[in-house]
Amino acid sequence: MRQYLKYLFLFVTGGLLYNIIETAFRGWSHWTMFILGSICFICLGLINEVIPWEMPLWQQVLIGASIITGLEFVTGCIVNLWLGWAVWDYSGMPGNILGQICPQYAIYWLLVSLAGILLDDCLRYWWFGEEQPHYNIGLTRRISKIVWLPI
Repeated sequence: MRQYLKYLFLFVTGGLLYNIIETAFRGWSHWTMFILGSICFICLGLINEVIPWEMPLWQQVLIGASIITGLEFVTGCIVNLWLGWAVWDYSGMPGNILGQICPQYAIYWLLVSLAGILLDDCLRYWWFGEEQPHYNIGLTRRISKIVWLPI
């Protein structure tokens, strides 16, 4: 039951945060973006659950951005192309694929991935008593311990 509640909390947190970010930058959001943001946040959090902490953080961010881009493509194909809901359209952007993903937004997902990975790790540490976050920032072979103090 505790695992279920933890993932429910992380799911809702990811969805709300994504809707807030999208509304701030775009002026509106769609309910499907709550679901996509939730799934992306869960996936970002699982990176450190599946891959050892020793993997450089920049590599985790690349994996996270790739996951977000892949999920955005699948979601776009469903909600925009198949269902015709026109939630977004990147067809005017250079390098787009079917108007659902483009390199410009894939770059934004790097920043979103970094923030999502760090936030998930902090939430898991502070609220669920999981392992203290520590990262290999990729500049040395040493693992950088970062003490996360509650705000």
